[in-house]
Amino acid sequence: MLSRVADSIYWMARYVERAENLARFIDVTMNMQLDQSVAPQNGWEPLVLTTGDSEYFQEHYEAINAENVVQFLAFDRDYPNSILSSLGIARENARTVREAISSEAWEQLNSFYHHVKGAANTPMSPDQLTDFFQTVKEYSHLFHGIVDATMTRNKGWHFANLGRLLERADKTSRLIDVKYFLLLPHLQDVGTTIDDLQWSYLLRSVSGFEMYRKRFHSISIHRVAEFLILDDQFPRAIRFCIDNADWSLHQISGTPVGTFKNSAEQQMGRLKAKLAFTDVDDIIDNGMHEFIDGFQVDANSVSKAIFETFFALRPVEAMQEQRQFQYS
Repeated sequence: MLSRVADSIYWMARYVERAENLARFIDVTMNMQLDQSVAPQNGWEPLVLTTGDSEYFQEHYEAINAENVVQFLAFDRDYPNSILSSLGIARENARTVREAISSEAWEQLNSFYHHVKGAANTPMSPDQLTDFFQTVKEYSHLFHGIVDATMTRNKGWHFANLGRLLERADKTSRLIDVKYFLLLPHLQDVGTTIDDLQWSYLLRSVSGFEMYRKRFHSISIHRVAEFLILDDQFPRAIRFCIDNADWSLHQISGTPVGTFKNSAEQQMGRLKAKLAFTDVDDIIDNGMHEFIDGFQVDANSVSKAIFETFFALRPVEAMQEQRQFQYS
């Protein structure tokens, strides 16, 4: 598979997943702000901080409030990581590799993009915004479901799966960080009803509340952290995402799982092992924020290694692609 095609499929899936997770970020914050018993005073600020793009926000918006943050994260055409921009990038990547994906997947993504583009110019009440973000999640589920149902399990599908899972792991980690490090305003609130309700909202934001309650009867920081970070069965848990991303990575290269022959597999293997041999008590004792920061550094190293291993054009392949463009 040419680097150009692999790169486009990887980022197509990654940006669709990014759009869905942004919808989850905003939706859970809106719900908490409506619930005065758990609403923090600066409830919208953590969403801006967790993007890492606070400087952009300050340059383009006067105040951190619901209207501005929703516009910033959902509909800002100039901000490259908004829902609208993410879907535009995903759609463009899909358009360039139409021959490698199913027509059904392309049609779903195209409809998804135009739905969000249309909503960007439509004034919405809080209830309508809640419905809109639910629709974003549903469109994303349909897209990934269609990809899974219509694409051969070849390298193309595995690159899509790899991008989707790495993005999901990253965003789950950021959601945890928002709650644990930024959202709870006072130390004395830890372990109280307010704390429990906020963790419940967090579980709902990743569609994990029911699955969590089937395993545990009560909300506790240790159990929620273990469930969202170290669980190897829940699809949005960080460990599940990394384990399955590692599997797809080895399917692409043909290297047996547990071994490595390139830097991407080596970096992924290290991260997978770190999660497998980490205990939730160690995470909390050493600092949740510090653990999440370390995870994001490791995940970025994996992403960089994937780019260098698979997507950075080598001279021979660059010549092949140039010929392809000349004769296409």
